[in-house]
Amino acid sequence: MDSTITFINNLNFFMFILFTLLYSYKIVYILIAFKAKKDNKTVLGDVHSYKYAVVIAARNEELVISELIKSIKKQKYPEEFIDIFVVADNCTDNTAQAATESGAIVRERFNKEQIGKGYALDYMFNIIKKEYASREYDGFLVLDADNLLDKNYVAEMNKTFNQGYRVITSYRNSKNYDQNWISSGYALWFLHEAEYLNLPRMTIHTSCAISGTGFLVDADLIKRNGGWIHHLLTEDIEFTVSEILNGEKIGYSRNAVFYDEQPITFKQSWNQRLRWAKGFYQVIGNYGKDLIVNIFKGNGNSFASYDMAMTIMPAMLIACASIVINGVFFFGGLFEIFDQQKIIQATTIAMLKSVGGYYGILFIIGFITIVTEWKKIHCPGWKKVAYTFTFPLFMFTYLPIAIAALFKDVKWKPIAHTVVKSIDDVR
Repeated sequence: MDSTITFINNLNFFMFILFTLLYSYKIVYILIAFKAKKDNKTVLGDVHSYKYAVVIAARNEELVISELIKSIKKQKYPEEFIDIFVVADNCTDNTAQAATESGAIVRERFNKEQIGKGYALDYMFNIIKKEYASREYDGFLVLDADNLLDKNYVAEMNKTFNQGYRVITSYRNSKNYDQNWISSGYALWFLHEAEYLNLPRMTIHTSCAISGTGFLVDADLIKRNGGWIHHLLTEDIEFTVSEILNGEKIGYSRNAVFYDEQPITFKQSWNQRLRWAKGFYQVIGNYGKDLIVNIFKGNGNSFASYDMAMTIMPAMLIACASIVINGVFFFGGLFEIFDQQKIIQATTIAMLKSVGGYYGILFIIGFITIVTEWKKIHCPGWKKVAYTFTFPLFMFTYLPIAIAALFKDVKWKPIAHTVVKSIDDVR
């Protein structure tokens, strides 16, 4: 029996050491971010104004699409250098009409076999290539229909584009942080991702990561790829990994701020994050080997490859494995397969330490982000404090999602967007 207790203790110590070794570099990221925030210096010479096509994939977005287009038209950037393209993808509402009346160039797409944002983007890139090639766009800004842009968004992205980055992500804020613990959980993570993952990556000149929406791609890359060729369930992380393997360094424009809408029901959140988790597994299956090989090549993107490998490997699965294994021994003791009292005591302590430890880590992450981004979060102060405590609970819900995604056949499902706000409402 003592050997069983020793095994449990050694296993939990091993899991802790493994987690620490794999992810301790993100503590360094936080320290780098603190210094970068304090310095906050960007030195630029003359900034050339490039010409951009904004590409928006929209499915049944008639409620929100007009406000996005209005925010694009309010940009402090030469309007002759911005064109807006909307692909109304398998819509059953008036998205196409709303986008057209708001001033966008609109095409409707109906395809029940090839479903997902990646296919919609590819469709519109081909339209632009065939019908608008004479406009000679320098880059494509990819947005979702529920987004809203700060008035300086395009100008700030253009500054980073002038630094030579051919793929650029931006600062992702939320339209509905204050709705509940689910929307705030999403929003707080995206703020952390922007300032405590992408900012330090940008500072040490490694590659940042695309997260869903709000990014810029050099037209030459789309031309090189022959359109948008990424069609896994998480086309954003697939694109990120693919470009890193191709030698690109993705930039981050922290002053380019946009707002998007987060799910508010657990069912919506479950479906969306189940797709994300499954998509991460797909990326691991398709690109994992190449990422690992690239880590040891010693090229300019070796560390970025390691970083992305850790990003697509769900850290929660390590925690989950520890809890599950301890749970097996716990129930073994409960049903008297092992010595009841000692096993239950050892596994209970181990599980409480594990849950408490991970809660503490997530709380610190949320707390740091809340404090430094306080003025940018549009939410009553008491809610900011309360949602800091619920943030770890939101992140814990990834555990069953990550497990379910291992076994479930996941299909892309649309998320309804109903928060109708103008850019003036959220600033």
